[in-house]
Amino acid sequence: MLKKVFGSAVFGVEATTITVEVNVDNGVGYHLVGLPDNAIKESNFRIAAALQNNGYKIPGKKIIINMSPADLRKEGSAYDLTLAIGILVASDQIKADNLEDYLIMGELSLDGSLQPIKGALPIAIKAKEEGFKNFILPIQNAKEAAIVDGLNVFGVENIDQVINHFDKDEPLEQITINIQEEFYKNLDFPEFDFADVRGQEGIKRCMEIAAAGGHNIILIGPPGAGKTMLAKRLPSILPPMTIREALETTKIHSVAGRVKADMGLMSQRPFRSPHHTISNVALVGGGSYPQPGEISLSHNGVLFLDELPEFKREVLEVMRQPLEDREVTISRAKFTVTYPSSFMLVASMNPSPSGYFNDPNAPITSSPHEMQRYLSKISGPLLDRIDIHIEVTPVPFEKLSDDRKGEPSIDIRKRVTAARERQTTRFEANENVHYNAQMNTKQIRKFCVLDETSKQLLKTAMERLNLSARAYDRILKVARTIADLEGIEELNGSHISEAIQYRSLDREGWLG
Repeated sequence: MLKKVFGSAVFGVEATTITVEVNVDNGVGYHLVGLPDNAIKESNFRIAAALQNNGYKIPGKKIIINMSPADLRKEGSAYDLTLAIGILVASDQIKADNLEDYLIMGELSLDGSLQPIKGALPIAIKAKEEGFKNFILPIQNAKEAAIVDGLNVFGVENIDQVINHFDKDEPLEQITINIQEEFYKNLDFPEFDFADVRGQEGIKRCMEIAAAGGHNIILIGPPGAGKTMLAKRLPSILPPMTIREALETTKIHSVAGRVKADMGLMSQRPFRSPHHTISNVALVGGGSYPQPGEISLSHNGVLFLDELPEFKREVLEVMRQPLEDREVTISRAKFTVTYPSSFMLVASMNPSPSGYFNDPNAPITSSPHEMQRYLSKISGPLLDRIDIHIEVTPVPFEKLSDDRKGEPSIDIRKRVTAARERQTTRFEANENVHYNAQMNTKQIRKFCVLDETSKQLLKTAMERLNLSARAYDRILKVARTIADLEGIEELNGSHISEAIQYRSLDREGWLG
């Protein structure tokens, strides 16, 4: 008998429906075709043990299973449940009249229990698009899939529940979540708050500007100055994610298998902080079967690179294109996948190998040659893509011991959100531009018009600091954000002069 069961394959952040055709006939043999990888080829052993431990068996007949479309490579162990149900129905061990309404996915353990799968959210989105009514998957992924409205999601713990649902009409429990409640649950209670930061008012101002315009920022200062502490608090002042951004972010984390079982929709912006020993592939994504890297897992959030010069130079260089294009494309011989990577880069670094720069009271000092060699690990083109360079100085004892709380993140976020709303209105005609850091050259010329005084000021800075054309654009973008925070439409000299201050690494004495 021939039966069809439906599963799904994930490529990039999109899913493709897979039709599993199971034919049981007279004869002997088990044949699995349709470009399965080794994990799928090994599934017959897991399926046989799971069925036997639940009172069923793989029939001793000729079984041919085709995974269609046959020219599309399938990978992973998530098809175990799909294949097992297909075999049981095709061999008349159970009945299932409305199988065409179901999409079924799950990895089987030998006792029949189900293990979580990757990509549940994009699979659920595709299932709804293609008209499936029901989605059966492991209970650990149920909340993630239940985000999709109009699809009945059933989270199950073992294969026995699925068999009884079809064969004995025992209904499965439908999983539902309130998306609005899930989304706003922890919005106003950030784990890290700027109220905990003593002093550093100038740096907080920089972080506010960076958040308001989506600008990349690098913090330069000695050990213990508070660079990491400040970076961890940046997500708390970013505007709340929209539902669209939350879905985009959850899809990427779903594909990577990083969505927690008790979490449906990701409401907090991601904060990723990879170690400096990370490889190219782990940072930008890739591998034999491409997976999203850290820059994609940071999409709509923050990527924090602590001690930037300690990262391998070639690792940093592969970020240059994604920083500009806000997506990364991974090409293989037979297919190409594209992952979104619109993130804010926050980097920190010591100014020298010893960690101290031009400090006569420093316990250790470095020679100018050692400093130059240390800083040369970061290329000029990469620094050009970082809008704000700022020096972080240690906080004096008087401020550290002050019991007064700083301004809380929620208050700063209100100003940031208001500035972002102005930008959203400004760029509403541009589909791919939402905030100032995303402006291209044409938009900079249109929205960053300078008066004569500002032009002269910027010209002097360009000549003295020997800035590149890209750095010129960065200064105008940051100035535009400073004006937006003040609610002013026209740029003036104060905006330009403040933006020029945030180019520390362009000044003489840093990079030669």
